[in-house]
Amino acid sequence: MQLKNIKKIGAAMIAAFALQSSMAYADELTDRAKALLAAGKGTDAYQLLEPAEATRAGDRDYDFLLGLAALEAGQNTRAVFALERVLAMDPNNTRARAEIARAYLALGETQTATQEFETVKKQGVPADVTMTIDRYIAAARRIEDQNATSITGYIEATIGYDTNVNVGPNKSSVAIPGFGNLPFEWGADSRANTDTFASLGGGWNVRTPIGDGYSLLAGLSASQRNNFSRQQFDMQNGDANIGVTATRDKDVYTLMAQSGVVSVDGIRFRNHIGLTGQWQRNLDARNQVGAFVQYSDLHYAQEEVRDADRWVAGASYAHLYREGIMAFASAYFVQERPQEKDVGWLGFEGLGMRIGGRINYDTQTVLFGGATWEYRDYNKEDPSFLSKRRDNQYGLTFGATRYFTKEWSVTPQLSLTLNDSNVALNEYHRELLSVTVRREF
Repeated sequence: MQLKNIKKIGAAMIAAFALQSSMAYADELTDRAKALLAAGKGTDAYQLLEPAEATRAGDRDYDFLLGLAALEAGQNTRAVFALERVLAMDPNNTRARAEIARAYLALGETQTATQEFETVKKQGVPADVTMTIDRYIAAARRIEDQNATSITGYIEATIGYDTNVNVGPNKSSVAIPGFGNLPFEWGADSRANTDTFASLGGGWNVRTPIGDGYSLLAGLSASQRNNFSRQQFDMQNGDANIGVTATRDKDVYTLMAQSGVVSVDGIRFRNHIGLTGQWQRNLDARNQVGAFVQYSDLHYAQEEVRDADRWVAGASYAHLYREGIMAFASAYFVQERPQEKDVGWLGFEGLGMRIGGRINYDTQTVLFGGATWEYRDYNKEDPSFLSKRRDNQYGLTFGATRYFTKEWSVTPQLSLTLNDSNVALNEYHRELLSVTVRREF
């Protein structure tokens, strides 16, 4: 009898220990998932939580974390199931309802998403949350509009200060080896010119769905920039494009034909025509990768010797952080081949990189910035400078956009450019400060 009681006590102790271990594991599981989500590792959190769904489903905390992680990992249907279990137990859970609305939006169920977002607003949330929800509702309406022809456009006015309106060398003279290293003085129009400027531009785009995930795209844009003193460098730009896009689950493919013209002081300077192909894939709710190829036929109206075939090919990556921060990076190869014979020194091959990002400073202000680098290795020796030209071009951009309404915004911006070259004629720097007022419609 005593032995039997000892066995019962031992069994109870083992069962209690097992239950305690299970509860400790459960706490450890959700704590680890919370840490991964806080670190922006939604996919890792989903992979951690998903195997326990059969035994943990119905646990409100677990289901909420599973739904959030599934949403971050791009498993939108699984997110809906998990978050529905949370709302079944707690219908007034504002956060769960907002997240399930995001999941419905990602699934393309825009009407359901809008209803859920509206319910969240009625539950009394802070003003900044309300503005964020309004943006989601606007996104849902844009998705709905994709099933019908949509037309968007903009008009903008800019005023600014440019230290090199003609992108000329900052030196007043350069010694040219091909002419016995004699110094050549540059005229006023050849070296860098500083001036204040104003510009006006606008454009429109149309999108027409044609079924089975395909849409036709077309657009036009134009701008006029006038310098206050150096009117001989006033510029006019015009661009047009037409193409098609195809959406296949997480992949978007775009093929676009483009053409454009640049004029200086009313005289045509350069025109181009080309084709661009692009692929983008949404890995999950916060990560996107892409690749692109572009061809352009460049024609210079006054200097046909510079006509060239230009190729650019590269890849890109973008990540959206929880704090409203978006970061992106891209790398590319570039090549220009002269169309004229025996001018190989005008052609080059190179590579470049771009990095940048933006952050929502508050509900109406977005801060942005970026950096660029491009290396160009020219094909043959320049007969005037008796060497093969090599350039490293660096760029920095900083700015902010303030939205007064969803249509009106103002953007102050500073851009810095430095072109470092072994050929003195092609060395220059440029600083451009501008303020742009924009109206979208």
